[in-house]
Amino acid sequence: YIKIVAPISVWCNWIAWGPVLAIGSGLAAGYILSALFAPDAVINSWQITLVDLSYLKNGLSLRINATFIIGSTLMLLVFAIQNGGILRSARATMIFGLTGLLPLLMVGLVPLITGDLPLSNITPLTPLAYDSIGNVIEGEWNLDGWELMAGGLFLAAWSTYGFETAVCYTREFKNPKSDTFKAIFFSGLLCIAVFTLVPLNSAGQVVAPAVYDGMLSAEIYSGMGVANVLAGILGGDSMFANMFVVMLVLALLLSVMTTMAGSSRTLYQGSIDGLLPRYLSKVNEQGAPTAAMWTNLIVNLLLLSMSDYVFLLAASNVGYIIFNFLNLNAGWIHRLDRPNWERPYRAPTILIVIGTILSYVNLVLMGMG
Repeated sequence: YIKIVAPISVWCNWIAWGPVLAIGSGLAAGYILSALFAPDAVINSWQITLVDLSYLKNGLSLRINATFIIGSTLMLLVFAIQNGGILRSARATMIFGLTGLLPLLMVGLVPLITGDLPLSNITPLTPLAYDSIGNVIEGEWNLDGWELMAGGLFLAAWSTYGFETAVCYTREFKNPKSDTFKAIFFSGLLCIAVFTLVPLNSAGQVVAPAVYDGMLSAEIYSGMGVANVLAGILGGDSMFANMFVVMLVLALLLSVMTTMAGSSRTLYQGSIDGLLPRYLSKVNEQGAPTAAMWTNLIVNLLLLSMSDYVFLLAASNVGYIIFNFLNLNAGWIHRLDRPNWERPYRAPTILIVIGTILSYVNLVLMGMG
């Protein structure tokens, strides 16, 4: 219909998923530093500021610090694994997935099994708000409340929709016709379980409006205090805290592994289709798109030096919402134009309709949030 739409879709997908390398590696590096050193240790505070970006956001800059050095090392480790091809990557991903996600499922299941999830801690379901002196209170479902909800859902879309990256491996599956559906279906089921159980039990630990200040603390904003919160759900023992630090590092490495595979293959396919530079279609003897992986790595080393990963997440998520909008609407257009084409999986018409409606819901969330 319009030739420019296809490259916009490819670029939006890469802009959305490429920065996960920097965000995941940076958070994992932060967890490692918090586990090995005291919060006031010199290694946690030294940095060399390269560029001041405060004109974009207050406090934003490009810098080199311990987080950057450790995060770069983690990215290079994942690159080495990915460079061995899809089979080695799949094995490493399975190990990271099992060791990283099983403790997370414990957080979701243990309070339900023990009954340590009183309904009074979950209700009333109200947004957060501030009083006249800046204290956190229970808000109301007015315009401000709905805007806050939309902003939360906008950011959540970046992670919850991410299981669609399973289809990036289609060309490397043994049987693409059946394996593609299995990959996306079971990835979706796992995400539904985790994104329902863990937030439900985390919210169940909040007992009064005053406690909300902990949810808005700098440690939660940066992600560095999440391990302590999860450990508190299981009793607050230091052993659990250390276990969750290890679990979160492995889970973040899993996200970095998945993203390096998915985003580099996005660049590779865009190059094959003539939408991106031809050098990105080069592969090694194992079939891994090495040129695209190097491009990803270099760009994310720059992004890793940013001082605010939440800002990076929100900016990249704009591209992801646009990508989802274009592709969800491409579904019904493709169905109308080529109703009889052979497909590995033919989605029921009702799913096409629901997907189209949700594409516009996503735009509303992005606009409000």
